[in-house]
Amino acid sequence: MLVMEMMSLLLFIAVCLVLLAGFPVAFSLAGTALGFAFIGQLTGTFDAAFLEAIPNRLFGIMTNETLIAVPLFVFMGVMLERSKVAEQLLDTMALLFGPLRGGLGISVMIVGMLLAASTGIVGATVVTMGLLSLPTMIKRGYDPKVATGAICASGTLGQIIPPSIVLVLLGDVMSSAYQQAQLNMGIFSPETVSVGDLFVGALLPGLLLVGMYILYIIGVAIFKPQAVPPIPAAERAELNRRELFIRALKVLVPPLFLIVAVLGSIMGIGIQATPTEAAGVGAVGAIILALAQRQFSLAILREVMRTTVQVSSMVFMILIGAAVFSLVFRGFGGDEVVAEILHNLPGGVFGAVLVVMLVMFLLGFILDFIEITFVVVPIVGPILLAMDLNPVWLGVMIAMNLQTSFLTPPFGFSLFYLRGVAPPTITTMQIYRGVMPFIAIQILALSLLALWPQLATWLPKVVYGG
Repeated sequence: MLVMEMMSLLLFIAVCLVLLAGFPVAFSLAGTALGFAFIGQLTGTFDAAFLEAIPNRLFGIMTNETLIAVPLFVFMGVMLERSKVAEQLLDTMALLFGPLRGGLGISVMIVGMLLAASTGIVGATVVTMGLLSLPTMIKRGYDPKVATGAICASGTLGQIIPPSIVLVLLGDVMSSAYQQAQLNMGIFSPETVSVGDLFVGALLPGLLLVGMYILYIIGVAIFKPQAVPPIPAAERAELNRRELFIRALKVLVPPLFLIVAVLGSIMGIGIQATPTEAAGVGAVGAIILALAQRQFSLAILREVMRTTVQVSSMVFMILIGAAVFSLVFRGFGGDEVVAEILHNLPGGVFGAVLVVMLVMFLLGFILDFIEITFVVVPIVGPILLAMDLNPVWLGVMIAMNLQTSFLTPPFGFSLFYLRGVAPPTITTMQIYRGVMPFIAIQILALSLLALWPQLATWLPKVVYGG
């Protein structure tokens, strides 16, 4: 038994080392797991019955209707990116908040929130915001640290604000983990947790985070006004109030309508739809929006579809690789090892959650959210949920925790995205220092969510009852 436990730990360490070496994630997960399974067969420490379950597991993945939402939401996000919605939103918001100190920073936060709720793709949001708003903010005299920090923070909102691809994938995994936890406790119930539950549960924490970001920008404007100057009056005088109001309506209404159509259909405004159906609404809405912006053509459609296929193929290949890894890990008794470790931690449930969150935070430096969702959550999810934790609250905590690791130097993914498009005059150290206050805000928001789980659980109860 001790040999099997050692093999499970060695398997996890080997996968991390292979990933750090730069090999493709999907093939690293499956290849390393199958290699260990072969060694286990030779040494008699692995049960081949787990490998026999692989075809059924893969068939279940490919026939999972919930996961159809992934390519649809990716299509929606990429199409909106091509329709230049972000560019028009930023220009208009800058004029609206221009008279205020910190107005450009507030504009970046609001546009980042709207893009997060429209696209749900962190990399695309950070790159778009970096290309469009960073040169403008630096030109207007903004402190580079404040400007880069605001852009990185607003870009990662796509992790937590629905409809988020993170929440789609996490919802599917959490549903399986919840059912496994019930089976482990001897409970046979049809009750489960859905992607829609996570979407609704993440709404209030996401808006709270946006509000805290904006309050920070206002605080900088009060205590350090030279770091966030207003737009010069000469530039603002180009449009009168009536023209600005009309322009704001034209720019804001289409994306807001799309957001309401997607989230409203899930939350039951009109007819209650599944996340997959809502993703279909979003994809069609994105095409209509591109047509209205005169940014739609067969060439653009071909490019968007090609990108959608590439991203979706990557996600599903990682999911298949993670499924193989998960089965082999369980075949070595790895889930029992993790359960024993978590149950023996000091502090009980709080200690177990704290350690899991810390491990996920650190893994966020080297792994993308997809790998963490498919590899780590299936292992620790059933164990934590068996401790009588609310699955919606746990899912939102995990999403917000991964968002924090995306911001944290030196390995935060959003920092790399911004570094890739930032002008040479912006140093990496300025970007690192700029995100520090936003990391503190993230940790504060995560602490508030841990102290008051109702932030994530209240709205789903109101929407779905119970």
